[in-house]
Order: sequence, then C-alpha cells, then structure tokens
Amino acid sequence: CAWSIERPPGDTAGCTFCHTSSEERCSTCHQRHQFDPKVARKSEQSKTRDWGKDHRDWEAYDISIHGTVYQVNKWDPTQFDLTKKLADADYVGPTCQYCHMRGGHHNVQRLSTVYTSMGMSNADRGAPLWKEKRDTWASVCDDCHSPKFARENLQAMDEACKDAGLKYTETFKVAEN
Repeated sequence: CAWSIERPPGDTAGCTFCHTSSEERCSTCHQRHQFDPKVARKSEQSKTRDWGKDHRDWEAYDISIHGTVYQVNKWDPTQFDLTKKLADADYVGPTCQYCHMRGGHHNVQRLSTVYTSMGMSNADRGAPLWKEKRDTWASVCDDCHSPKFARENLQAMDEACKDAGLKYTETFKVAEN
C-alpha cells in the first residue's frame, strides 16, 4: 500500500488495523457497547485513529474553522442533528463523517485526498492518476463552497505538501550525515 512504501514492516504493523478494510469491522467507528449511529456521526469518533505523529488529521480538523464550528455548536441539536442519516444531514458545519462518508458510504477513503505523511509526500498530485479522486474531493466541498474555493485550497495543500516533503527529505539527509 502507498502508506507503507517508505516504512519498515514494524513501523506499519499497527496501521493495518484501520487501513485494511474498515467497512468489514464495525467497531472501527462504532463503539462496541453503544452501537448508536448518532454516536458514530460525531467527529470525535475519528479522533481515535486520525491523530498522532503519523496522522495529524484530527488536530488539523480540530483547529480549523470547520472544527471550531463543530466544537462550539455540537451540543445544539438544531445545529448538529446527529439523529439524521448523513445523506439527510444539514449541519451548520461539517463533521469528519459528513465529508468522508458522504451519502452514508462506509468507505471513508473514497472521499479522502492523497495527503499522507507516509510515502506520498512528493507524489505528483497533478498526475492523471489522481484526477478523479481530486475531483470527487472537491465536489464534496462544493456542497457549501464555490468550486473555485475547493480548487484553490487543493492547490494550497499541494504546495504545503511539496514544501513539507522537501523539508522531510532534507531532515533525513542531515540525520544520515
């Protein structure tokens, strides 16, 4: 898998727990003792697997405007009615599930980008291989934002990943010496 290419097997052994086929393991998102869809729709459910040094997704979401809107309003059922199916949801801001599981699909990676710190930092994101995935990702943003907004943010993330990838490579060269 792309997320393990640059890593020794020992570094990625724990990764396979989530990155194999999460739709076959309900307990990846649903709590075993409280199998309640409204609980699974909360962004905090993603926190258990999308945080830490190799996955800063939770931290990025939590400090973003989307995460802030969620944190401030999550207690108000008129702003976040988590009893509704995701396909029917009309939240004041997106949760992780709202975007990544659009329409109620359980394949979270279907609506993910190619931004990962393990093996993809210098990938050519403009390559035809990624076009469909990027177009799909941008279409989710179009629910609330203009198409231009989504494309400009994709471009900014591309540049940030390119810069981070170069720094990552430089760091390893320094450490090697």
